[in-house]
Amino acid sequence: MKQYYVCIMCNRSRTLYTGMTDDLSRRVNEHKDGGGTGFTKKYRITRLVYYETTNDVRAAIQREKQIKGWLRRKKIALVETTNPESKDLSEEWCGQ
Repeated sequence: MKQYYVCIMCNRSRTLYTGMTDDLSRRVNEHKDGGGTGFTKKYRITRLVYYETTNDVRAAIQREKQIKGWLRRKKIALVETTNPESKDLSEEWCGQ
């Protein structure tokens, strides 16, 4: 069954980016290599600080939109529920 991921990434200054993908490893590596959207490239968004998984693409899209609509402090609170130090969750498996 296909997996979909809703993720929050940031840079050292904690500028936040919320996105959705069906291949989290590939997408994170693209950001780390300087690819991605203009926003993520401009602000050097390279640190994966939060992610959720689902088997339903519609649910992933809906959740991404929901999180994007939140105020910054609510997004940070979500990250801090599982990652209070905002560590890069991809560090071990990303090879960077």
